[in-house]
Amino acid sequence: MQSKFPTTLKLLTFLYSFVFIFSAWEPASRAVWVAEIIPVVAVLAIVWLISKNTPLSKTSYVFLFIWMFMHTIGSKYTFAEVPFDWFNNLIGSERNHFDRVAHFSIGFFAYPIAELLIRKRVCAPFWAGLFGLLAMISVAGLYEIIEWWYAELAGGDEGIAFLGSQGDIWDAQKDMLMDTLGALFSLGVMAIQRPEFVRQAKLNKG
Repeated sequence: MQSKFPTTLKLLTFLYSFVFIFSAWEPASRAVWVAEIIPVVAVLAIVWLISKNTPLSKTSYVFLFIWMFMHTIGSKYTFAEVPFDWFNNLIGSERNHFDRVAHFSIGFFAYPIAELLIRKRVCAPFWAGLFGLLAMISVAGLYEIIEWWYAELAGGDEGIAFLGSQGDIWDAQKDMLMDTLGALFSLGVMAIQRPEFVRQAKLNKG
């Protein structure tokens, strides 16, 4: 019997398994690794469950796994210590911006959220995109609250490593901004791929 799951999902999961094993092998902090890897595994399980009945597009799967790959790598080193000098030097910053890029990538989830709503015919493409954007803004705020809670609970170096603020008092706000920009970027891709998305937006504006 032919598998119901898309080849893209199976291939990306296979590749992700190597990243997962790599991250689990002697991470910088085992406690931080466990705390960071739990949401990734949860998202992966949800993606497989959804895909059983409603396969998503290749673009959706790629967007979903970009964040999974980045977050899993961050879990190994802690986000402040990921070897990312080439990018930091490129933008002329002494701060490690791997966490900022990872936050940008989580905004990509707006695309599959909107696509799922469109495929299920829950609402028009414009409203599906708006829901995806607002969903990611909400998730961004919730995650920052969870980070704060865990950092307070764990305390010490472990809490600081999980928080990853690197001394920036506006770290939470900047992370949420990156989540939002990532969501807008992914929805921009959807607008290009789905002309009806733009047409619906113009109709609602008019």
